[in-house]
Amino acid sequence: MNMQVQIRRRLMAGEREFVLDVEFESAQSRVALFGPSGSGKTLTVQAIAGLMRPDGGRIVLNGRTLFDSEAGICLAPQERRVAYLFQDYGLFPHLTVAQNISFGLKHGWRNPRRRDVPDAARRWVEAFELDSVMQNYPFEISGGQKQRVALARALAIEPDALLLDEPLAALDVALRKKLRAELAALQQRLDIPMILITHDPEDARELAEQVYLIRDGSITGTVPAHSL
Repeated sequence: MNMQVQIRRRLMAGEREFVLDVEFESAQSRVALFGPSGSGKTLTVQAIAGLMRPDGGRIVLNGRTLFDSEAGICLAPQERRVAYLFQDYGLFPHLTVAQNISFGLKHGWRNPRRRDVPDAARRWVEAFELDSVMQNYPFEISGGQKQRVALARALAIEPDALLLDEPLAALDVALRKKLRAELAALQQRLDIPMILITHDPEDARELAEQVYLIRDGSITGTVPAHSL
């Protein structure tokens, strides 16, 4: 992966001002943004995903310009080919596992049919061993299965990069350790760049090659993951 990120955004909440001024460049395939809550991690990946438009700057992924304020380029989220895995996984509670996985592949406003799973998604169903829960709803499956469903949905669109927003933060210690190991093993099998945001040094050590330290809206340094 080659990613160049240079973004600026000024936000106001009442009389409080927060200035996001982030700049980094990496050729690593597994990158982490590491810092405390409120440091600007989520805003940064939202900008990369196209969910937040910076006031200025430039975002380039593998030679494709996703955003360039001077050139007037701002690709829509669906044009960026970037998958975003939310902290709570963002599964639709009223849809089955099969429907959730197929949702990003369906055009128009209708929900996917209960039993239809396109070929693009089928490989991930098999890879993540989800066949037995395809007709279940999210409330009927475990935390680990929810994570795998969310990953299958994200990967089914064949993205150029995967953004992981605190993917283990809501889990208890034992499940967090188990799923961290599963995610690390998945990274070894996938040929897809991943950008992780986390405040947990163990997540960064296990899941990243290069770590950018972020605080108060700015990158303050970079370190190898093993040094955290």
